[in-house]
Amino acid sequence: MIETRVSIDDMLGPFDCKLDPNNRWNGWMSPYFTLDAARELSAQTLRMADEYGYDCTDTIHVIEGRTDSRDTVHIIESDLKRVTDEEDEHDDREPLAIAVRVNWRDLDEGAGEATTLAVATPAARKAARRRKPNGKGATRTVIVHIRWQWADESDTAANIIEPNRDGLYGIGGWEWTWSCSIWWCPGCGSYADWHDTECLCGLTRPATDLGVAAWTAGRILHDRAPQATSALVDLSAARIVAVFADKTEIDTVDDTGPFDTETLGSADEVLRKVLDGVTPADLSAAGWEHTPDEKSAHVYRISFPPRR
Repeated sequence: MIETRVSIDDMLGPFDCKLDPNNRWNGWMSPYFTLDAARELSAQTLRMADEYGYDCTDTIHVIEGRTDSRDTVHIIESDLKRVTDEEDEHDDREPLAIAVRVNWRDLDEGAGEATTLAVATPAARKAARRRKPNGKGATRTVIVHIRWQWADESDTAANIIEPNRDGLYGIGGWEWTWSCSIWWCPGCGSYADWHDTECLCGLTRPATDLGVAAWTAGRILHDRAPQATSALVDLSAARIVAVFADKTEIDTVDDTGPFDTETLGSADEVLRKVLDGVTPADLSAAGWEHTPDEKSAHVYRISFPPRR
């Protein structure tokens, strides 16, 4: 098992994980995630379902309770309708939802043994309203994977994900198209898998997401201006406001300089994804240099190796 990151194209990830690089399904990875990473994955699948529809999206759900809590029922909703044999011009069919009943006291025997999954009924909805998690014991967790396109037709469309002996959750293994995340080297323009921390040209991958994002933005800028060595980023607008070759500013106007709107926009998007919730201490640790000017107090300089 190695520590790395995985993603599925631009749809899911990247997420820190552990995996066996030799355990593959049609070439794809089978990662194991911490509970925090599973929560991040859950949030992303729910956003995808809201955007693209539940009929084409699997969702991951993290349910929490207490060791000494009474049994509880949890209703997981979708935007789908129950399948019926009768046509209804008003489409007033019941919404499709999954009821998860958890026996928290028996969870040590295995989440699969202590949990039942079924299409939600009126009785299950009533039980969910009546019985809320209680208790004061240790926090416990149940993770549910739902394949909504089959949820009204198959008993195996929803399942419980058991943690392995290290407390990690295997989500999407031998089923989803997980691949190792990559990082781009602005020094030579090549890329490497996330767990390969040193590029063949000798540069070592930055240790933080902010540092990696700065280098990735540099790789994008190098496509149009190989001489670029740094850029100024206005955090208040989350965009690059200037690009430099050493101390010389490079023209960033669309029709006169080497850059076009798409190139700068791609670099901006890379930076925007890592800026949410960061602190000045985070920026400083990643090598972002505070460089305020007369227009904004939130300008930082990001640096990347010159293109070789």
